[in-house]
Formats: sequence, C-alpha cells, structure tokens
Amino acid sequence: MSDARPAADDRTQVSIACQGGGSHTAFTAGVLRELLSQWPAREEEFELVGISGSSGGAFNALAVWYGAVTGDEETAIATLDALWDDIAASDAADRLLNSWVTTYARIASTGVGLPEVSPYYSPAARLSQRHLGRLLERHVDFDAIPELCAADVPKLVVGAVDINAGEFVTFTNEAVTVDAVLASAAVPELFEAVEIPAERCPSTDRSTTDGESRRYWDGLLSQNPPVKDLISVPGERTPDELWVVQINPQTRPGTPTSLPEIADRRNELAGNISLNNELRTIERVNEWIEGGHLEHPDYTTTTIRRIELSGYDQTTKLDRDPQFLEELVAEGERRAAAFLDERADE
Repeated sequence: MSDARPAADDRTQVSIACQGGGSHTAFTAGVLRELLSQWPAREEEFELVGISGSSGGAFNALAVWYGAVTGDEETAIATLDALWDDIAASDAADRLLNSWVTTYARIASTGVGLPEVSPYYSPAARLSQRHLGRLLERHVDFDAIPELCAADVPKLVVGAVDINAGEFVTFTNEAVTVDAVLASAAVPELFEAVEIPAERCPSTDRSTTDGESRRYWDGLLSQNPPVKDLISVPGERTPDELWVVQINPQTRPGTPTSLPEIADRRNELAGNISLNNELRTIERVNEWIEGGHLEHPDYTTTTIRRIELSGYDQTTKLDRDPQFLEELVAEGERRAAAFLDERADE
C-alpha cells in the first residue's frame, strides 16, 4: 500500500470475492447480475476496484471483469449470461449426462459404495476439461487480457493450489490464462491437474520451479475465494468494503445426524476455513486501527459484508439442469437486491 486516494473521490471502493461451489455458483451469477444492473444508478456511490474467485467463482469473476473492461455493465451482464447459457445442460445428450451425474452424486452421498475411476484413466474427464476450456475461450479473448490490465481497471484474481509445493497460489491480471482458470476448477476427483509452464506460473511459484512446469488443482482447496490479493494493493485502490459472495453457508440450524447431512456440513465447514482465516486477519487489522494501535497511513479499515446462499445440499453442486440454474440465478438476484436495500438503510 502506498499513496492515499485523491480526496475528491468520495465513492466507496468495493472489491468482490466469489466463493467456488460448482453449479451453486449460478447463485453468484445472479448476485453479480443484480449488482451490475444497479451499478449505473450508483456510479457516484461505488467503484469496483477488484474481483476474485475460485473454481466456479473464478468463472463468474472472469466473465464480469472481462465484460466490464471491454465494455460496460451491460456488456458484463451479457458475457455472464452467455457463459452460463453454455454451461447449462441444454441438448439431449448433455441432459442425459447431467441426469446420470446428479443421480450418481445422490447415491454416493448415502454412503453406498460405487465404482470410482481416476480422471487420469477417464477419457470423459479429459474431454470435459477441454470442453470447459473451449467454452471459456468462446467468451473471453485471453490473449487480450494483458493489454486490458490498466492501472484504473479492477484487479482480477483467480485462486488455485500448487499440488507439488503444497502452496496456495493466485493468478492475477495478465497471469489469468485459460489454463489458470481451468486449474482453479480442477476438482481432483473429476479432472486431471492442470500443467502450466514455468514462465507462465505466478511469480510466487517461479522461485521453486527450476524451469519446470507446475501442476495445479482446484481453488476450493486453497483460498476460497482469494481475499488477501484484493486487500494487498496500493493505498489508492484499497477497498473500503469487501463483498463476499458465499456459497458454503456460515451457519445452519440443528445438528446433522444422517451420513449425507454430516458429509454435507463437513464439506461446507472445510470450504470456509481459508475464507474465515483471511477475513479474521482483516478484522484484526480493523481492530488495531480503531483501537489506535496502528496509525500507519498505508492501512485503512475494510468493512466485510456477505451475501450467502443457503438451502441447497452438496449433491446438487454438479447439477447443470437449466431450470435449476435459473432458480439459483433468480435467488442470487433477490439476495443482491435485498443486500443493497439493507445497506442503503444503514
């Protein structure tokens, strides 16, 4: 952090962090869609200075960032909508595959032993990963990203994990390639690790590469979603508020007792560990500043706000049924509208 923001700009600087969670991140698409639709009317109130994501959250973050920097809020919405139209299981063959996958997930959640195949021995897994890459390239010109990363555009951050070094890594701005986004979505049980040449690895990884490629897995295993990179920026771009779109609910009523319920809640809690650790660090810095223990001009308080999904279980995180995705998008739009109304009433 360095120079303070110009005093003439009174807008609230906002960064948005998008948690991963498979098909449930259609909820995130709905949240972002509603925020973007209201943004023009609030352009004197808010400025977006950063957006991050892991796994499905990275897909959403990328679509919004690319659409916004190549056009405006409407372009971002159109890019987001087109991406999810492609993700949805629309044709007959894809609907059949989706039905098989969701049925398998429901049966597996009951604890019934089912045959498992490593993605390294599954041609279908390899083809699916390549299909995702082509889908992303259909909506984003990755070759243009380095030229779009000007100082006055929002920071773009995608999270993954280096499986050899065992370290969380982030791909930021011009380092966000199609392979980086696929790496963030490389769920170990579903896809092969994504291999990225040393010269295209994040700078934090290059010191340990020895000129070799690195292999990455899903961002759900690392920073889910990345937060630190949104905060560790020059002073004039430090967010006043961090809006977290959270797929794994923080709280749930009652105690899970059945095996599926236990597995589901355990998955949610595990998915929130890194997020809560990073948010606690921000809260601790806020406490130091407010208590007068940290008066360095490079540090400012950042208000944390959450927009949470709830009411859906783990077995539907792979469901790409168009009607189900539309339901999630609509729920995201409702939650985002309520979020902005509540914030305005404070």
